[in-house]
Amino acid sequence: MTPKTASFRLLSVLAAGAALAGCAKDGDLVLGEGVGISAVRSACPAVGVPDYTGNITTFRSPDSRTVNDLDVTAAITNVRSTCNDTGDRIYSEASFDVRARRADTRGARSVELPYFATVLRGGSQVVSKRVGTVRIDFADGQERAQASATAGAFIDRAAATLPDNIRTQITRRRKPGDADAALDPLADPAVRAALQRASFELLVGFQLSEEQLAYNATR
Repeated sequence: MTPKTASFRLLSVLAAGAALAGCAKDGDLVLGEGVGISAVRSACPAVGVPDYTGNITTFRSPDSRTVNDLDVTAAITNVRSTCNDTGDRIYSEASFDVRARRADTRGARSVELPYFATVLRGGSQVVSKRVGTVRIDFADGQERAQASATAGAFIDRAAATLPDNIRTQITRRRKPGDADAALDPLADPAVRAALQRASFELLVGFQLSEEQLAYNATR
């Protein structure tokens, strides 16, 4: 399953997202400053889980999709992100928990569940993708168990930085009476395109088969 066709639940602020200008830190770009609306844009990627990939369900029989044949269900939760943007290569890491439940509690059992970490540029271009596994250990008689996992990626700072002319156009202070005082610089197609090119996302989710993805989308 690739995340290109899914919509995303993002957990941090994108270029066009609303945020208080007071939350900016050194190196952040404050969009729209001086025109009444402000938003903070960081070079760090947004982190999120694509729709329908935050859950996984397995069945005892490969061809079965009945409740009575459920084996293990699991969900990604508590996603946290950290980002080191001090160098030429930005390193972003997503940490998350996986909470699982099994139908048959007899005996100790370990289950390995696959997950992906994808870097997306501009909302559609896959820059990188890695697949890992998280192991869930159930003790004898235990119905629920939990494990944690991390996924990280590097992003080129130059690619995540807006060109100087675009930054100037966005942040230039406009005074009442100026011809363009009431114009939103983000409405300019060239500005929007530059923002999109410089926007990155680190997406994590379960690596699902087409059947598992369809099951999640329709249940």
